[in-house]
Amino acid sequence: MSTPTNEAPTVSDSGTDHTADIAAIEQLIADVETGYNTNDAELMVSGFVANAAAGNAVGAVVTGRDTLLESARRGLAGFLKNEYVTYEVTDIVFLRPDIAIAHKTARATTADGELLDRDPAMVALYVLVLENGRWWVAARQNTPVPATGGQS
Repeated sequence: MSTPTNEAPTVSDSGTDHTADIAAIEQLIADVETGYNTNDAELMVSGFVANAAAGNAVGAVVTGRDTLLESARRGLAGFLKNEYVTYEVTDIVFLRPDIAIAHKTARATTADGELLDRDPAMVALYVLVLENGRWWVAARQNTPVPATGGQS
């Protein structure tokens, strides 16, 4: 029996080659970006598990893939219709061989991909799980970054 400790553990999977996992996770996030930029709600949520949860940039939490899909459809047909973005995955950490967290930044662009923001306008945290040989988004939280004069 071990004695409880208040010392914080380091949780990391460093014993696995995650090269293919990193590529799969980056592709999953790229699909979200492509879905956003092409108003394709199905592609945007194609990588989310059925019971996923997503916190959006205005603080609402949407639960369930079907609800996420409907929310994406409404947004892409409405206020996001002529909005474009570029994402950059800034880090991926594997907590276990089948659990990862990833961060991305987002910047607004023109339809042709020209940056409108010099600094990221949003950061997002993804919680990802490996299930049946595929990476899935279990949760995502979007957080707006206040403008600090970096706008063009």
